[in-house]
Amino acid sequence: MNLKEIKEIINLMNEHGLAEVELETDGTKIKLKKTSSGVTQVVQAAPLVHPTIIAQPPVKAQESVAAETSSGKKQGEIKSPMVGTFYRAPSPEAAPYVDVGQVVEIGQVLCIVEAMKLMNEIKSEVRGKILEVKVENAQPIEFGQTLFVIEPM
Repeated sequence: MNLKEIKEIINLMNEHGLAEVELETDGTKIKLKKTSSGVTQVVQAAPLVHPTIIAQPPVKAQESVAAETSSGKKQGEIKSPMVGTFYRAPSPEAAPYVDVGQVVEIGQVLCIVEAMKLMNEIKSEVRGKILEVKVENAQPIEFGQTLFVIEPM
């Protein structure tokens, strides 16, 4: 977060009569607080530690190959190995890990499932083409819920 963004936040605080604002963006947490004299102070500006890299081995997605479609091509499903929140990208500003039509390799990260404040990378166990993304970004998901439809290659 740069000085210009902080000044814009202070202006918004003044316009809306806010005494305190706490924001988290780009890995930085910042807290702005007006003192009794009306001066805005930066109370805290510290980089956040995100648990996007976990020490445990990556969680394997449940993959199943369904019957052949009417076109004769096999389709598989990549299912959630846990209950949590589905994220298509490592951060809100980043591009999704995979898109429809993209060919993925074995071991390639497909998405992240956040469970109990841990970010778990879901990796592909097959090489194939993503046919469909079945879940919207930042949506809660259930164990065994289909996340992607894939055409194995």
